[in-house]
This record gives sequence, C-alpha cells and structure tokens, in this order.
Amino acid sequence: MNRTFLTVVLLLLGVAAVTAYLTLFTVYQTQQALVLEFGKPKRLVTTPGLNYKIPFIQNVSFFDKRLLDLDSAPQEVIASDQKRLVVDAFARWRITDPLLFYQAVGDERVARSRLGFFLEASLRRVLGAASFEAVVRDERHALMQRITDQVNAQAKALGITVVDVRIKRADLPEANSLAIYRRMQTERQREAAEIRAQGEEASRRIRGTADRQVTVLKANATGESERIRGQGDAEKNSVFAAAFGQDPDFFAFYRSMQAYQGALKAGDTRLLLSPNSQFFQYFNDANGGRAPDGSTPSAAAPSPEPQMAPSAPEEDETGDAEQQDASTETVPDASAP
Repeated sequence: MNRTFLTVVLLLLGVAAVTAYLTLFTVYQTQQALVLEFGKPKRLVTTPGLNYKIPFIQNVSFFDKRLLDLDSAPQEVIASDQKRLVVDAFARWRITDPLLFYQAVGDERVARSRLGFFLEASLRRVLGAASFEAVVRDERHALMQRITDQVNAQAKALGITVVDVRIKRADLPEANSLAIYRRMQTERQREAAEIRAQGEEASRRIRGTADRQVTVLKANATGESERIRGQGDAEKNSVFAAAFGQDPDFFAFYRSMQAYQGALKAGDTRLLLSPNSQFFQYFNDANGGRAPDGSTPSAAAPSPEPQMAPSAPEEDETGDAEQQDASTETVPDASAP
C-alpha cells in the first residue's frame, strides 16, 4: 500500500516537472521573446522573468535586445572623380520590433544577410557621388551619417534600427597606391632638386658678392699703398735734394759708391771702359778730379765713349758713372797717356 502510494506520488511529481518544463520559460535581461501558437504570433514578452506557454501548442522564439555588429567585406568603390577606393565598413544595429523582425526575416542569420546587402548598396551609392578627398579627408563624418540614414530607412521594414555605420578603412587599391607613392617620391625629389638649385644660386651670389668686395678692398688697399709709397719716394727725393744742396761733393761721392756697388758684381757681363773714364774718377783721384778748393781743372781732350756689352743705364742727374749688373773688366784705351 505504502509502496504503491509512493510510486504514484513520484509519478505525479515527474508529470508536474515535465509539465512545468514544457509550460514555463525564462526571459533574460538581454533577450525578448515572442510566443507562437502553431507558428502564429500570440504575444510579445519584453520584460525579464519567468513566463508560461501552453505545452505542445505554443513555442517561444528569443531575440537579442543588445547592440549587434555587422562587419561587411571590403569592397571597391569608384568615387566621383574616377578614383578607385577599397572601403571596409561596419554597422551597429538592434532588433526593435521582434514581431516585424520575425515576420520579415525569421531569424538573425537572414537579417544579417539582408542588412549587409543594404549596407554595401548604400556605400556604393553615397561614396560614388563623393570625391576622393571628401571620402578620405573632408566630408567623411557627413558621408557616414548619410549612409546610416539610408541603411536605417531600408532596415525599418525588417524591424531593425541601425544605430551607426562607420568606415574603418578607405584606401586606394594596391596598384594605385604604388603608383601614387612613386609619383609622390618623384615630386619630393623634384622639390629637393629645386631647393638645392636655389641654395646653390644663393651661395654663388653670396660668393660673387664676397669676391667683388675682396677685389674692391684689394684695389683700395693697393691704391692707398701706392699713394703712401709715392709720398715716401717724394720725401726721399726731397731729402736727397736737400743733402745735395748742402754738400754736392759728398753727394756725388755717395752716388758713385752706389754705382760701383750696383755695377761691380759677380757675373758674365763685362764693361769695356777707358781708364780715364768718368766712371773711375774716384779710383784715379780721391777728390774725383776736383781741386782742393772745389774747382775742376781743365783736362785733356775727352776720351772716346766707352764700348759696353751689354749697354748699361745712364746715371741720374748728378752725372755720375753708369751702373751695370755684372762684374767689370777694364781695357785701357789706346789714346790714353
């Protein structure tokens, strides 16, 4: 008796557990549920907690309430200026109307496929009407907002709200990138060569200005030196003239000594002179042929002019002997006494 009662109780508990399992269902905070009766929607459950359904007649479909990601494959887009772009974008979306979502697409896999098609079409349509600079730099945010609005307008029929669309990457194709890099490199090399040429021109201009200034400074210095040298020579001549005026005999003797020093040097040049030549006046007479009182006595007929090889320059205004740059050899004149 007791054993039979225990068996019945266990059987009832088992039936109750199976009934509760088939009747009750739990909706989590990240979910929303749609109760279906023979495939026909009966009610929508959006609040989390424990709910019920009729076993074997009704079933439940769960849908995510969180933001979902949709990452599209990279695709090539031709901009309005005929430049090709490889665009990689993604979208964030959520299911806002589970009933419409169930009726339009049924499950999340089909929804992702439909939404991806909308996203790619909108990318081609919006970016194809914009220029390369607008996509890459100038109007990127506005273009993404325009794409979001277009995709969202199409996704509303699926019970989906598109929150945001972002362009992760918008680059040129690999072949175009290499060509652009080479062109940029050529332009930079041309700019560098132009800058170097400008620097070389500036350096030559500065160097020419410096050389001209050096030439002017040298010319001015040379002129000043010549002026000073001329003043010195004039002063020297004035000193010589004053000295000649004070003692003409000593001055004549001094100039003759200078003539001897300049003419009687070692070398191959020889002088053919008469012993009575005026050049040797201080060799023959210490007074230079003058009387002790300073007068010049009358002399014999003058000897003929000496023959010289090579010719020597004449003495200055004092009338002293000629100077030569060679050693002297005296040859007596035949007419000399």
